[in-house]
Amino acid sequence: MGNSGGSLTTRSTGELHQLMRAAGFTGMDDAEALADGWQVTDFADAGPRSMATLVQRTGTPAIAVSFLDSDVGFIEAAMPDGTSWEGLLNRDMAEDYEIPLDQFPIEPAVAGALAWAAAAGLTPDEEAVRQALTGSAQFAEELSSALLVALGLPGAA
Repeated sequence: MGNSGGSLTTRSTGELHQLMRAAGFTGMDDAEALADGWQVTDFADAGPRSMATLVQRTGTPAIAVSFLDSDVGFIEAAMPDGTSWEGLLNRDMAEDYEIPLDQFPIEPAVAGALAWAAAAGLTPDEEAVRQALTGSAQFAEELSSALLVALGLPGAA
């Protein structure tokens, strides 16, 4: 059985786990430092407003991917101005789970990802973002990592 938790990436000047708990995230692992203050941490679960609450408290953009058995990744990203976007990773596998792909259109996700990266002060690679959002992989985590690199996150690999 694969990963059914999630991964959160944000820039935080405070204690990230404390901020995540206060926002409704549970089961956090150790945070991994990327560069320029960006951090990645895995979590077990999040509430329906956890992402918006975290971004409001930190004042920085954040992106989370929740995994369905490592087969599919559900992306939720938010910005301090209240805008957000969502997307889906591993669309071919999502079809096997009968997830309605029309609820996760690609073009709004690409546009949202590019706007998110710009708001975060990053330089995204539009074609690489599109590839991550439309590509297939054995594990959705691979596409999640590719998305972070495509968004221009410093230190992402």
